[in-house]
Amino acid sequence: MLHFPGHGPRHQPDDVVIGPLDLSARVDEALAVQAVAFGLGADEVAVRRQIVLRHMTQAGARALGATLRGDLVGFVYGMPNDRTHWWSTVVEPYLRARGHDDWLDNSFVITELHVHPHHQNHGIGRSLITTITDGATEPRSILSAIDTDSPARGLYHSLGYQDLARQVLFPSAPKPYAVMGAPLPLRRR
Repeated sequence: MLHFPGHGPRHQPDDVVIGPLDLSARVDEALAVQAVAFGLGADEVAVRRQIVLRHMTQAGARALGATLRGDLVGFVYGMPNDRTHWWSTVVEPYLRARGHDDWLDNSFVITELHVHPHHQNHGIGRSLITTITDGATEPRSILSAIDTDSPARGLYHSLGYQDLARQVLFPSAPKPYAVMGAPLPLRRR
């Protein structure tokens, strides 16, 4: 378990604790964080709930949570990548076109990483992603992020993630994504 002394919006005296998360049991709480952090509506949350529950049945899937006084303020989950999964089938042509489709093999994919906006910019997201990838047996990690200059992409770049493909279009996603990859372990500050 990792502890972060009160770095919340009002410098709360309690610690943020990062540790294993039973995501299936706390899926609604996690998706509430994601909805606020990512601007999701109720319909999208309902769809993502089924996806998260399905993902957590995959071999090697695991999750970490960041809690403050027992309340979930952030989470990350991922799993060893599988080329037959939906995400891989969408990104594969983009990666292949750039000579990077080998990144789909022997990689740990960060499926979701979200921190409640009131708790962002205090190292929680960095700790979540480095802790979960530290436990990966794969030699590298991949993820996708909205293809804009954002704090999230800045974090990923600072950890050693590089753009493998840009302007990746997912069905029904209103904005293009970037697929990023990094060797493990991730670069520290």
